[in-house]
Amino acid sequence: MTRATRPRDEGGRGPGDLTARVPSPVPPTGATAASARAHARAAVEEAWGAAGERPREEDLIDLSLVVSEMVTNAIRHGGGLTDFEVTVERDGVRLAVGDRGDAVPDGAFGIGGFPSTHGGNGYGWPLINRLAEEVTVRRRPRGGKTISVRVPLRPAQDPTGPARARGGSAGSSSSSEDASAGHA
Repeated sequence: MTRATRPRDEGGRGPGDLTARVPSPVPPTGATAASARAHARAAVEEAWGAAGERPREEDLIDLSLVVSEMVTNAIRHGGGLTDFEVTVERDGVRLAVGDRGDAVPDGAFGIGGFPSTHGGNGYGWPLINRLAEEVTVRRRPRGGKTISVRVPLRPAQDPTGPARARGGSAGSSSSSEDASAGHA
């Protein structure tokens, strides 16, 4: 269930004023990238729809790609998905994906270059780094980690807004509480 709220200190309309937090779409056991994608998209559509708006389809596709890669990485390389959270914000979506692994992914803070050879690392992190902003990796005190990103969203009816630049933006930032490299 999605709950949209308007900040008290801001007037205005539309998705620019809403925040909706949606914890785990399905129990982590048996969760799939497909179920996470569907859940994230539904959360965005519900929150934006409640505000009478719709995000651009290409931004929803970007969101789906990022969700797929993050959840697939947690399942394949992180020892399994432990939690998944979608937070719809002013002009984007924050995703938080938890897994059991302690290793910080090798490509988590890269510039988004695609591999020239396929030596075990694929296209996932380059896609995430090109489509998302504000990548953070936090190790949890009892083991495992949570990787969070923000995927920008724009209103569908915004004909004047330039297309978002792909591949590294000056406004994005990355951090890690423990930047030791790993393969997750």
